[in-house]
Amino acid sequence: MIFRRILVAVDSEPIAAHAVDIATELARQAGAELAFIHVIEPALVNAADTGLQPETLVASAKDEARKLIADFRKHLPEQLAVLEFIQIGPPAGEIVNAARDWPADLVVIGSHGRGGLKRALMGSVAEAVMRQAPCPVLVARAKS
Repeated sequence: MIFRRILVAVDSEPIAAHAVDIATELARQAGAELAFIHVIEPALVNAADTGLQPETLVASAKDEARKLIADFRKHLPEQLAVLEFIQIGPPAGEIVNAARDWPADLVVIGSHGRGGLKRALMGSVAEAVMRQAPCPVLVARAKS
């Protein structure tokens, strides 16, 4: 299987940088397009108790997402074609939707490696993406 479109989920966690490194190397080797997706949790932009208008919160969250993606772009080879998607919604669902709509041949996502009670309470975005994605999913684990 040759990957021509690789979607990598990014956030501000260190594991995302590892996922980007893996996705970048795969894209470089395959001559593939690379796309970043960052998903903004709805709760972050619907905080009624902040006194700010929802539009202001959305604009601020999107600005922060663009800065995050720009930081990742700085470390990429210049010749690598990169797209970006910034979505608001449940992270797993938005990543799966982007993989379907773009359409991606591979999704690369970091996993914190939580287990037991933490995983049961918080859920696993990576696990949900693996179950629902329309293409293969590569899960990057923290380096040990």
